[in-house]
Amino acid sequence: MAVCAAIVGKDNSPKFFCCINPDEELTFQYKVLSSLDIIEEKLNPASKSASEMRELYLGQLYSLETCKIYGYVTNTKIKFIIVVDSTNMALRDNEIRSMFRKIHSEYADMVSNPFYIPGEPITSKSFDSSIKNIITGTV
Repeated sequence: MAVCAAIVGKDNSPKFFCCINPDEELTFQYKVLSSLDIIEEKLNPASKSASEMRELYLGQLYSLETCKIYGYVTNTKIKFIIVVDSTNMALRDNEIRSMFRKIHSEYADMVSNPFYIPGEPITSKSFDSSIKNIITGTV
């Protein structure tokens, strides 16, 4: 379904990065980090009304020839980014939302772990496998 997923902290520092193809990881990291400017622009309170501010799902941030990038922001300003291959035409908006909700749930479980240090990068292998299962659609 998706080729990459990332979690970025409120200070725009990467907390987690998962890529299906390790050979393309650096390229996707660049695309994910470049999408943070668009997220910040969408979160600007001057451009949104109160009802639009409550929406966590930001939708498609931008589209390239090879991929589409979607964003989601929690109430605590943690950013989730999913990169989808442009050739995947079967993936609908509600499926992207569902992926974000599942990733948000997994993230909430991860930070609730008493052994996780808040603000540190996520290095859990079980979290990594859960996210890979979500973005590949094998959940």
